Amino acid sequence: MSKHTPSLDDLRIFNLVAQLKNFSRVAEQIDLAPSSISMAISRLEAQLGARLFQRTTRKMALTNEGVTLLARSERLLEDFDEVTGLFRQPGTRLTGRLRVDLPLGMAAGLVMQRLPEFHALHPDIQLDIFSTDRRVDVIADGFDCVVRVGAATDVSLVCRPVGALPLVNVASPAYIEAYGMPATPADLALHYLVNYTPNPSDSAAKFEYMDGTVVRTVTVPHKVTVNNSPACRAACRAGFGISQLPLLGVAPYLASGLLVEVLPDYLPAAMPINLLYPHRRNVPQRVRLFGDWLVELIDATVGT
Repeated sequence: MSKHTPSLDDLRIFNLVAQLKNFSRVAEQIDLAPSSISMAISRLEAQLGARLFQRTTRKMALTNEGVTLLARSERLLEDFDEVTGLFRQPGTRLTGRLRVDLPLGMAAGLVMQRLPEFHALHPDIQLDIFSTDRRVDVIADGFDCVVRVGAATDVSLVCRPVGALPLVNVASPAYIEAYGMPATPADLALHYLVNYTPNPSDSAAKFEYMDGTVVRTVTVPHKVTVNNSPACRAACRAGFGISQLPLLGVAPYLASGLLVEVLPDYLPAAMPINLLYPHRRNVPQRVRLFGDWLVELIDATVGT
């Protein structure tokens, strides 16, 4: 290769810098020194004879030449990955890092228990599993994909539906003994909900249920607000109020009597589960395989 021809490795680094706009974050993500990232960009600029970034001490932005290169290099790298995939020999094991973000309850209660099965199929894929109920920035945080429960609203991401989680209304026996068993949503005026909100908010707690095809909501008083599903389940068991939780996570507590079902005829709609990833013409095979595995796992577990 000519010394004046940009390398694919430098182009990959350029694409990451364009996404994250920070040498240190790129270096951390691909396990290189920040100086190596700076050298790769300088080398690329010298080979192309163009400045690709406007850099100050506070921010970094693509130049017009950088914008043009980003559009072309993304397509070039995707085509190259696709071509090399065509010639992968049968039985060749996939390698590389798969960086995934999952909802906290799903990660702890379902995926982690079964993840060894995926690892056994693809032992050379490095798995980086993060879990939070908050919305993360897929591109800025360097994720290959994220799993989200609820409606997918980010139009900048590709959305692959993988299933749905049925929800159930539950409360602790002690709570029901103290406040009684509600018979209809109208009775909730005399009850409390555990208020669940993944992000800081002053919004009121709402009980949601399906009336045929219509979604109904009832505002209900609350004593405690939590920001993740395990904490919501724990607050419910502690008697702070009624919770609307995935049946998958509370089934053992219902079977043991630690929780009881409330208003079984007034259930919310099942929550969709989606695999989200950045827009690409050719999704990396490790992401496709993880999505396939997750679809099978969800289908076998919740019967969607």
